[in-house]
Amino acid sequence: MPDFTLDAGGARLSGEEAGEGVAVVGLHGLTATRRYVVMGSRALERGGHRVVLYDARGHGRSGPAPSPEAYGYDDLADDLLAVLDDRGIERAVLAGASMGAHTLTRFALEHPDRAAGLVIATPAFDPDGSPGLERWDRLSDGLRSGGVEGFVAAYGDPPVPERFKDTVRRVLTQRLGAHEHPDAVADALRAVPRSRPFEAWEDLAALADLPVVVVASRDEADPEHPYATAERWAAAIPGAELVSEEPGSSPLAWQGGQLSKVIAGVADAAPG
Repeated sequence: MPDFTLDAGGARLSGEEAGEGVAVVGLHGLTATRRYVVMGSRALERGGHRVVLYDARGHGRSGPAPSPEAYGYDDLADDLLAVLDDRGIERAVLAGASMGAHTLTRFALEHPDRAAGLVIATPAFDPDGSPGLERWDRLSDGLRSGGVEGFVAAYGDPPVPERFKDTVRRVLTQRLGAHEHPDAVADALRAVPRSRPFEAWEDLAALADLPVVVVASRDEADPEHPYATAERWAAAIPGAELVSEEPGSSPLAWQGGQLSKVIAGVADAAPG
């Protein structure tokens, strides 16, 4: 994929683009990079889609925000707008996981004319719930003081069945080692959980005119993104479809080829 860079709100964003057709923009989760949207799958561009992926501010090859607090969903949504404008994309199917899912939701609520469809994978935000700031601050401190090993130590024993533990540890280590500015990721670990992509469940009714799929993970493998939360998102968005992996299987959001099929289905249903 050819690389691109752009300036957005004081941060230098790094991305890549490939393919032609309906535009699909992918957004990754907190502590991840653009590779983790569809796990390196090339199915979308091979299937006739224009795919744009970028590292969120402070992550991967993108530069830090201009201040430690500038990682909120308002900043992240503005970055998405800057990417669309830079790439000359009027409307795109937006697909993202966790922080990326929250970002695209904030963006679609603010710029409904720029979103053609949404794939909201493993959302974790609950406007009525507690963000668990103490844990996020501990992870931030662990990364800042001890690097990848410090983060993994602060994370502790993965709260998943034994057969998934090594996978979780390996992915954490790979993800955290992929950042050029780990202190910026530490800043994001504090700022993102303190931000809200929307205020109340009723706000999501404004997405009714878009094709939307919510991708849920079963709690056994991915308890940090509760299945019940994804169900609540799907129920709050009129017409949204809820999909997930079969019980006992690896989460659908971890399967790049399968997730790409979900995204392609939304692109096929997108207006225009």
